[in-house]
Amino acid sequence: MSKLKTGGQLLVDALLAQDVDTTFCVPGESYLDVLNALYDHQQEIRVISCRHEGSASFMAEAYGKLTGKPGICFVTRGPGATNASIGVHTAFQDSTPMILFVGQVGLDMCEREAFQEIDYRRMFGPFTKWVTQLDDVSRVGEYVARAFSVAISGRPGPVVIALPEDMLTESTFPREIGKVEPVQAYPDPDALQEMQKLLQQARRPMLILGGSNWNQDGVRNMERFASQNNLPVAASFRRQDLFDNRHPNYVGEVGIGVNPALAKIITESDLIIAVGSRLGEMVTSGYTLLDVPRPKQKLVHVMPAAEELGRVYQTDVKILSTLNAFARMTAQLPAVDAQAWRSWQKQARDAYLEYIEPPLRVTDFDPALAFRQMQDILNQDAILTNGAGNYTAWAHRYYQFSQPKCQLAPTSGAMGYGVPAAIAAKLCFPARQVICLAGDGCFLMTSQELTTAVAHRLGIVFLVFNNGMYATIRMHQEKNYPGRVMATDLNNPDFVAYAKSFGLDACAIDKTAEFAPALEKALGITSSTSMPYLIEIRLDKEMLTPRATLSGLRKTALAERADGKESQS
Repeated sequence: MSKLKTGGQLLVDALLAQDVDTTFCVPGESYLDVLNALYDHQQEIRVISCRHEGSASFMAEAYGKLTGKPGICFVTRGPGATNASIGVHTAFQDSTPMILFVGQVGLDMCEREAFQEIDYRRMFGPFTKWVTQLDDVSRVGEYVARAFSVAISGRPGPVVIALPEDMLTESTFPREIGKVEPVQAYPDPDALQEMQKLLQQARRPMLILGGSNWNQDGVRNMERFASQNNLPVAASFRRQDLFDNRHPNYVGEVGIGVNPALAKIITESDLIIAVGSRLGEMVTSGYTLLDVPRPKQKLVHVMPAAEELGRVYQTDVKILSTLNAFARMTAQLPAVDAQAWRSWQKQARDAYLEYIEPPLRVTDFDPALAFRQMQDILNQDAILTNGAGNYTAWAHRYYQFSQPKCQLAPTSGAMGYGVPAAIAAKLCFPARQVICLAGDGCFLMTSQELTTAVAHRLGIVFLVFNNGMYATIRMHQEKNYPGRVMATDLNNPDFVAYAKSFGLDACAIDKTAEFAPALEKALGITSSTSMPYLIEIRLDKEMLTPRATLSGLRKTALAERADGKESQS
């Protein structure tokens, strides 16, 4: 005979029914009954307590990226929820399954602006797939099952559920809960035939891969489709691990600071097959590589959600399909005669290989050379994480990914992502190497989570690129207001001493020749001790981007302004 259970106990039971094994949180009094219920299931559900709700939500988002299952996060009401919103926004823009549970004021206090009360439907509505408040304890299982279904079906994304604290302490008899499976959509055979027809007629085709929830088979099938038809393949912004960068058909990333040669190739192509990518601002260079609303290129767009097809671009063929299902079907299609674009494909590949060759630069530490060395040192399944900042430009340009689930980076452009994402990655895959890349500004936004890495003995290597400024904003300052520096200089701590205060070992380097030995030492220590290690990399401020120096950017901007004034006079 079943026994009465509280709302908190029913919620944990519902998570167990969905095979949840990890949750991320910052504890709060508004969901104490959930914490009490989790106490009884410590062998089944690992609870990772964090130092900031933004970090907890980033970890849940990264967990969702890596596993394809919704990352689970618990935070308290008001400030807890607002802090956690950055991870929810990232999950939305990155199409990552995630569920955020937020403690809420009691039902008897709602709509009075009680202590820390927020209407979460209004707050989270624009950047979630579903946001609700669970008022009835008898419906806990129903709501949780629906949350999982919404988060993983169609275009994956975040769900937010508010939990009134008095609902969590009410009791009712449990109801049976089944495990939720994602809804699979399969491509229309007629649409596949139309795509094949366009491919047969093409002379300069291009395949762009993006999106989330790819599995190993899906990635392999897309590689087979590209190889059979000798298609040049570009990865969308921060999705470079979807296609082996060493494969002869890979031609680069279409993201921030796209290779100008690749941008030209895309604009000159006569057929774009975009699979999984929303073709947003970053992928289209501000909607310039493809004309809005009707591209001059023929366009085949494949998405798992109908509302994304035709949202910005009018297409020649719309294919509504789960990405892995589409890949499986295309791998079975007969190959077309690719002779017409053989030289086109080679031109694109040659442009990519030339682009990733580090230029000769006179500087103490050259990030381009460091990332090429990193590629030689790390295992092929190593996971690299990063947040936002100019330091990422070197990683995205010079490091070659060869396997899926190796790149964790926010397409939302959120700073502070790298540290919590690395923690989530090491929790998911303890045997794999995990390298966190962070600029000095990016790192200090979530660096308090070093204590979480130490507490759980996570052998992560943290690389902190220190140039003493918010380099991306400084870059735009110098372009638009040369020499008028405001609010972008950083007064940083001693990062080595800072890391050691958390209990991990660290070192600082400022020369390229020091990088490989330092990284190898760090990997050895993290492997043998299961403790994290930090390397501070001291960069010259002049090294602004792979293409530009700070003084050169300022000089060019001043010269352009002078020319503009002369022409006006």
